[in-house]
Amino acid sequence: MVYVEVAIAVLLLAAYIHFQRAKRRNKYELDLINHQLHSSEEVKWTLAMGLYLRFKHEEEISSEGDEQDGEAGSHYTKKFIKEDPLIFEDFVADIFEKAKGGETDVLPSRRDFGVDFKHKTEEGLFLGQVKCWKDDVGFEPIALIHSNMVKKQAVGGYVITTSAFTDTAKEYAEDLDIELINGRRLVELWMEALQSNEEEIKKVLPNLYQAEMEEGP
Repeated sequence: MVYVEVAIAVLLLAAYIHFQRAKRRNKYELDLINHQLHSSEEVKWTLAMGLYLRFKHEEEISSEGDEQDGEAGSHYTKKFIKEDPLIFEDFVADIFEKAKGGETDVLPSRRDFGVDFKHKTEEGLFLGQVKCWKDDVGFEPIALIHSNMVKKQAVGGYVITTSAFTDTAKEYAEDLDIELINGRRLVELWMEALQSNEEEIKKVLPNLYQAEMEEGP
């Protein structure tokens, strides 16, 4: 009987050691991927492009007058995540709430008057406008957010895009307490939000978590 108990204890100890090694290995892989995501400009801009394709309007027309993608969505593999462009506002608001804290409130699209979401923080109220664009954003959305900031007595604002901003837009935003968030910075905030939400990380990196489950005790 004693030998059986000793054998069981040894097996349990071996299983525990194996689990801890697998856990450390997967953590190393996650840390390595996380480091690459945060250090590589190319990766960030590639992810920003992916966000644009995920949320863009399928009926967008090119400057030559031809449809960008032919029949709406017909050329996408089913493995790609494709969502309603209006959901992009909720997606960004959720990122800000998780990455920056506070509470966000997405406004109805028909009555937003240029404000897509409100962000209530300890510092005060911030107003945000999002643009799922491939072209650089000009100064007009910045002017609209600033007008709403004055009207609603907000302490600051954001203009967020999957692309970038023109030099005119950057110059216009100076000293207006409006943060311009391009696609690269949006991806950085997304990664920060993912770090605080394990379930979301599992969706982005399912294979690593599946390996941990299979290699566990």
